[in-house]
Amino acid sequence: MMGVTRSSAADSVYERPLKKRIVGWMMFDWASQPYNTLLLTFIFGPYFADIVSNSLMADGLSPQQAKADAQSLWGLGLTISGLLIALVAPILGAVADRTGRRMPYIRVFCVLYIVGAAGLWFAVPDAMNFGLMLGFFILGLIGMEFATIFTNAMLPDLGPKSEIGRISGSGWAVGYLGGLVALVVTLFFFAENNEGRTLIGIAPILGLDPEMREGTRSVGPFAAIWFALFMIPFFLWVREDPVKPVVQENAIQESLRGLVRTIKRLPESPSLAAYLASSMFYRDALNGMYTFGGLYAGLVLGWSIVDIGKFGIVAIIFGAIFAWFGGRADKKYGPKPVILISIIFLIIAAISIVSISPTTVLGMSVTEAPVLAGQSASDVAFYLCGALVGAAGGVIQSASRTMMVLQANPDRMTEAFGLYALAGKATSFLAPALIFITTELTGSSRIGVSPVIGLFLLGLVLLIWVKPDGEDKAVWTSAP
Repeated sequence: MMGVTRSSAADSVYERPLKKRIVGWMMFDWASQPYNTLLLTFIFGPYFADIVSNSLMADGLSPQQAKADAQSLWGLGLTISGLLIALVAPILGAVADRTGRRMPYIRVFCVLYIVGAAGLWFAVPDAMNFGLMLGFFILGLIGMEFATIFTNAMLPDLGPKSEIGRISGSGWAVGYLGGLVALVVTLFFFAENNEGRTLIGIAPILGLDPEMREGTRSVGPFAAIWFALFMIPFFLWVREDPVKPVVQENAIQESLRGLVRTIKRLPESPSLAAYLASSMFYRDALNGMYTFGGLYAGLVLGWSIVDIGKFGIVAIIFGAIFAWFGGRADKKYGPKPVILISIIFLIIAAISIVSISPTTVLGMSVTEAPVLAGQSASDVAFYLCGALVGAAGGVIQSASRTMMVLQANPDRMTEAFGLYALAGKATSFLAPALIFITTELTGSSRIGVSPVIGLFLLGLVLLIWVKPDGEDKAVWTSAP
């Protein structure tokens, strides 16, 4: 009896810290998600495009050209941030693996997140410095993306291989819930519509001036405060593995050499190479849908910021629910079939979105009169597409980082996620550029998003060469 009691106590001592560590790790997803939800997709992005296009029209440009230029400027900011992340992420990942440290980097990038997000408060209508605002946005986005690289690299340390998919899916669901709560609070109490009212019909709280769009601009400081507050559990409960070696001497030089060796050896790791290429295209397509979804609703369907926010609530709810279920499916079937099915549904959603205009849905003529809850048939169809994108997007992002864990060299996990970030950002300009070019050639913002369909298809084809369980161990053990 005494022996059993001691064993149970020992297990309890082990489990409690591990569970706390997992919860703390998930809190990063909760804390960081508002940058994607509030700033990138549903609130600040459409606001930026609206202010820029209005300014350009005041300078004499036609509405169509002003909207295209605003979309192009937003795409430029994303391209710059993507290139910076692509160039630096693998190097930082390699250095972190060699030094055995991740937390110092996470702290630095958290500061960038907070400063960049808070700076968006200065995006004043009629007096916005477009370059400065893009600079703040890029700074915060870089902070968020780099911090994500290092926290993702901690995933293998949180449980056995069989549990990684479930943990990843639960973490992504927690992140979506965080984004949902932040979006609801913002829409209820801060972001104003064209009449200066929030979603619940009140003026922005705290005396914020709707005429100066202070309610909408406050999403930047709100995201910064949210992040700083909810990162506290992460820093309290997440600890790095003290068993891992710490090598400081010539860390950068040796890390670069190791990174070059890893890249050179990619042809010897066809499954990893195929997965990096596949994820490069399908994640770029998904990011294109996220990034331009709010702009699409505003430019094509004429939705207000509050309308776009309501659309975001629907997408996030479905994302959270299906990310959780996707994690369970990932655990049972593995990440590859989960990713494959998700891509197919995303292709269906993209094709459907291209077919939607105020007067058409899937090639059929519809009326602009309300048909459900005050929404037109086109609006309802777009909501349904948003739900589908949210659901499949949440699942595929969760399963993608699980797949990266399976494909990567376990001794160079942060470097691997650096390469994963490189793959995700190396062509991050592609979706925005293709959308802009297609829009210019066709003169249609609606048809302009169609290139994401081709990117999804490329990702789907390349997935054929990805081994479900990754490379044989011999590939890694033979590495120099």
